[in-house]
Amino acid sequence: MSELPPVDAVAAWRSTTLAAALRKGLRKQAFVRSTGEPVDDLYAPASDPDHLHKLGTPGQFPFTRGVQATMYRGRLWTMRQYAGFGTAAESNARYNYLLAAGQTGLSVAFDLPTQMGYDPDDPMAQGEVGKVGVSIAGIDDMHTLLAGLPLDAISISMTINATASTLLALLVGVAQERGIDPKLLTGTVQNDILKEYMARGTYIYPPRPSMRLVTDLFGWCRTEVPKWNTISVSGYHVREAGCDAAQEIAFTLADGIAYVQAAVQAGLDVDEFAGRIAFFFNGHNNFLEEVAKFRAARRLWAHVMRDRFGAKKPESQKLRFHTQTAGSMLTAQQPDNNIVRVALQALAAVLGGTQSLHTNSRDEALGLPTEAAAHIALRTQQIIAYESGVADAVDPLAGSYLIEAWTDQLEARARAYIDRIDALGGMVAAIEQGYPQREIQDSAYRWQRAVESGAQVVVGVNLFQAAEPEAAAVLAIDPRVERDQVERIRAVRQSREAAAWQSAMRGVRDAACTGANLMPALVQAVRSRATTGEISHALRQVFGVHQEHLVV
Repeated sequence: MSELPPVDAVAAWRSTTLAAALRKGLRKQAFVRSTGEPVDDLYAPASDPDHLHKLGTPGQFPFTRGVQATMYRGRLWTMRQYAGFGTAAESNARYNYLLAAGQTGLSVAFDLPTQMGYDPDDPMAQGEVGKVGVSIAGIDDMHTLLAGLPLDAISISMTINATASTLLALLVGVAQERGIDPKLLTGTVQNDILKEYMARGTYIYPPRPSMRLVTDLFGWCRTEVPKWNTISVSGYHVREAGCDAAQEIAFTLADGIAYVQAAVQAGLDVDEFAGRIAFFFNGHNNFLEEVAKFRAARRLWAHVMRDRFGAKKPESQKLRFHTQTAGSMLTAQQPDNNIVRVALQALAAVLGGTQSLHTNSRDEALGLPTEAAAHIALRTQQIIAYESGVADAVDPLAGSYLIEAWTDQLEARARAYIDRIDALGGMVAAIEQGYPQREIQDSAYRWQRAVESGAQVVVGVNLFQAAEPEAAAVLAIDPRVERDQVERIRAVRQSREAAAWQSAMRGVRDAACTGANLMPALVQAVRSRATTGEISHALRQVFGVHQEHLVV
């Protein structure tokens, strides 16, 4: 922040950053309270230079108060409900239902075989096809999944990691076969493999070749799919595994540091790719701590990018993030209580400045969300957006003694963790030594002991229990899904042009062996009707398979 006096600094912000944002227009002609008084474009103290130095103004370094000058006054966050189950056709129907109900972006959930690089007829996939997400075994499935959807006009997020490069290649292949220029595609691929070793477990290859896949995707998208967010660095899953708020910030940003460092070492200029790095956080239960968490993460990342990596462009310094409400905090007991939990978690994410949001459904502790439950979850976001008034003001909790103190404390605790990880040699080395895994396990253990002792109340579970009514219906996946998917993939193998497939698969193996960027070979392979399992198997042969080490 400049050394201007506070009043002059805000005036300078209004004449530069805000003026540029206003040229894009606002969401409403006027923002007014119930009394008819206007909601100002910024609320800030008139005589507190320290406040402006630490927080800045919205859309300016260090972005504590938000990455855009107008935030939701200009445009609401993207309402991106995570969905996918069974077959591509079933999931396509759910996407169309949610879009008709007002969802503004797609978020695709994949089944475990797709995430782990196994085809539906592989013995490793038995019993899991279509269960926790949609089964995508090749480009024809991807065509079905996206049928009727305007790929050049809608943002698509794909929660996929070990096979992220292949799934993005499938999307690009579908666009090409539809005659759509991939340069028009917008969206995000999660592509965050480091947190899989820490918390989630859907990895395939060892960490170092996996990092190569990440940076290959970075480099290729820069020219071929320039509007695409090439990674969504995920704190969500480490929080679900049991870490606390400071650890969520630290381990997420430490992963981000590792990806940036790997890309720079691969020869990429930081300002050419950093603006396409996105983040993914958990919306947890402690409402005020969560608001402070998002603000602290945004400020800390801005300093990391400017001071550690020398990023000059503001877009390279901004932490843009998606939030999903905390699945681990949902309870099977009294599931209607989950509607209230989700509403509070979502409100914290909005007050913390999220760019997109998924709200969990009330029944997700029981099974995949039913259509009715998914509808309520989406309506929760819409009520916050259109009825609560919180979207009319920028960073409305700024200046609260508690919020600012907790923002500072979380930033300091997270920075101390990052310093420790740096001392261990960076995040890849820290994971290999088991450091973040142990920290997460210890935190999860403390939480569970608190719940079991009653020190941490979970309403309906260890306090205010009630006789449970008959369980509500949950979404079940028909066993025929697996049988049909096996038949489809076998038919693809029989009908594809063998010579083209063999040539494309040789291209994948050659690129993996020689160090060439893998993405062009992957796009060629999926268009030859190579399957996700075949591509993953070819890379296993070159890269090997990661073996988890017991962390004690």
